[in-house]
Amino acid sequence: MFERKEERIIVKKQPTNREIKADRVLLIDNEQQNRGLIETREALKLAESVGLDLVVVSEGKEVPVARIMDYGKHQYQQKKRQGQAAKTVVKEVKLRPNIGEFDYEIQIKKAVEWLSKGNLVKFQVRLRGRENQHRDRATELLNRIVSDLEKVGKVQSFDTRSSIVQLAPV
Repeated sequence: MFERKEERIIVKKQPTNREIKADRVLLIDNEQQNRGLIETREALKLAESVGLDLVVVSEGKEVPVARIMDYGKHQYQQKKRQGQAAKTVVKEVKLRPNIGEFDYEIQIKKAVEWLSKGNLVKFQVRLRGRENQHRDRATELLNRIVSDLEKVGKVQSFDTRSSIVQLAPV
């Protein structure tokens, strides 16, 4: 009856250690120092002497860039970053330019709650009919929203033409 969704985060496999086919690599050691062009065998020996892996970071046109690092830790951090990027949710609030004070306060409280949870919040002021002649009222409302939420959110995008402002958590 109910379907269960599983999200899998796929990290692109990078050539490591003996999988590197190039004869020479541009090496960056474990202390972030550029060692220059070195034969792959020599770079592998350096990595093994430190107890780390040799990982191709960038496939160059002629020579790949390899780095000495803990590959397992690197993969874990990549998965973690991708997982955090997938979790961001955009909550949308649609308003009218002549919204009542009580309704405005409720929307601001909801936005504070969403921003504190780490979500993005997008405010859109909808103009209908003759309201289009008073775009300045929509812009004033958006500016008021930004000033009321400046402690919990920062402006990510502000479009006065379509009366939209998007806020990200601080």
